Amino acid sequence: MKEYKYKINGNTYKVAVGDIDDNVAQVEVNGVPYKVELEKEAASKVKVVNAPRPSAAPRTASGEKIIAKPAPTGTGDAVKAPLPGVVLSIPVKVGDTVKAADTVLMLEAMKMENAIHAGRDGKIASINVAPGDSVLEGAVLITIA
Repeated sequence: MKEYKYKINGNTYKVAVGDIDDNVAQVEVNGVPYKVELEKEAASKVKVVNAPRPSAAPRTASGEKIIAKPAPTGTGDAVKAPLPGVVLSIPVKVGDTVKAADTVLMLEAMKMENAIHAGRDGKIASINVAPGDSVLEGAVLITIA
């Protein structure tokens, strides 16, 4: 039982509230037990639906929506974004030869800079993003032939 002290019109009342079963509460006021019937809530005619909101597409600094482009149809291995973020810089150009451990892109995600590595030796076949672009996880950033 939860106990409360109330002061009404200068009179002090000790109220203890016990179990509530089927809208009937066991209440004790200054040692005298009472059964208090609670009002049933009227059934609402308005049905609330909690549908998830679609997430907004990421945008560039200029406000344009960025939608991940499909992988190019040319030959080569794709370097994909490991997580959503914003492209900070691309230190390589199309035609550059890279080693597997070389950094080909800097991606800002969750306020941290992430170096994206080539993953294999080869030549940069295409760059599908530009600095400032927002990318989603799995978006193809660079293709290595």
